Amino acid sequence: MSDDITIITRTEDLALFCETAKSAPYVTVDTEFLRERTYWSKLCLIQLALPPASTPKMPGGEAVLVDPLAEGLSLAPLYDLFRHTGTVKVFHAARQDLEIFFHDAGLFPQPLFDTQVAAMVCGFGEQVGYETLVRKIAKANLDKSSRFTDWSRRPLSDAQAAYALADVTHLRVIYEFLSAELRKNNRESWLAEEIAVLEDPETYITRPEEAWQKIRTRTNSPRFLAILRELARFREAYAQDRDIPRSRVLKDDAMIEVASTKPLTEADLGRSRLLLREARKGDIANGILAAVKAGVESKDLPQPKGDEPGRPGNAALSDLLRVLLKAKADVSGVAPKLIASSAELDAIASGERDLPALKGWRAEVFGNDALRLANGEIALSAKGGAVRVVTVG
Repeated sequence: MSDDITIITRTEDLALFCETAKSAPYVTVDTEFLRERTYWSKLCLIQLALPPASTPKMPGGEAVLVDPLAEGLSLAPLYDLFRHTGTVKVFHAARQDLEIFFHDAGLFPQPLFDTQVAAMVCGFGEQVGYETLVRKIAKANLDKSSRFTDWSRRPLSDAQAAYALADVTHLRVIYEFLSAELRKNNRESWLAEEIAVLEDPETYITRPEEAWQKIRTRTNSPRFLAILRELARFREAYAQDRDIPRSRVLKDDAMIEVASTKPLTEADLGRSRLLLREARKGDIANGILAAVKAGVESKDLPQPKGDEPGRPGNAALSDLLRVLLKAKADVSGVAPKLIASSAELDAIASGERDLPALKGWRAEVFGNDALRLANGEIALSAKGGAVRVVTVG
């Protein structure tokens, strides 16, 4: 390992770094993890960086790697830093990182800043990647050759360590630029609304009884959906309890097949085209058969979803709302999908009103005029390639 790269493997060294970080205005944070073989993400590395020259000289410098796999290392000092509200914790695309810390310690870093969300608010497009922000803001290029390496293997290579550190060192420049842009444009409250979603525990909780709602199927038979619900409930609980991927238990296509064929015995399961070998016997097979039986006998049948909103009778209004959204997004410099999704536009056109696009900063930018358009109070006109809002009457 290069001499200028420090990997923290002892709790006392982590505590020293985190105590120093409490005197800094912010700390940038990233993680490397694996999830291919587990249900819960396996935390393999944590990267931390302080503002350049803003704190006393640290052993190993202002940017360090923390090895959570090191024997005897406790992350308690890091979680104590996360609770310290005097230092902003800066992430890029924080959702997966936050899920790890929420599952491990039941907390969210406070206060939190997500540069991906901030970049969308500042007009950098939809789901802008870290590499793009490094190039546009930090004026640097990233070596991404280590992105898909096995982060659980030790020792880490110099290339892995350098890649990992770059994810937090360039992030300092990006954070300082974006936070200044938010202040200049008076959009800090916009970001706060988005961060609130990231800090909501419901964002990271998957309840087995609700898992079926995320499975795409073209069949809307209530009995089929009841069986699907019980199969998804079994799969989610089994995978969570044993910390294995859902796909190791039952893949979505196999689940849909089973819900359709309604097997009653292991012999019936053996005739499935899509079930994994491990699912045709033992605990998984027993769980599948019990779920099918529960679904077949259930008196609480899910009701199929109605037709998607914004179809016949509302298609023209949906199209007008899309034009309005594009115009408002261009003027405000905010990614359209951050303001309103296509489904929300259709829902507005069909009369729904309890929607994120009609609340908070989104209402100010788009939602209020969307309602006025839906109510016939305004119209849209084009002049010189620009779309304008015209009051009717």
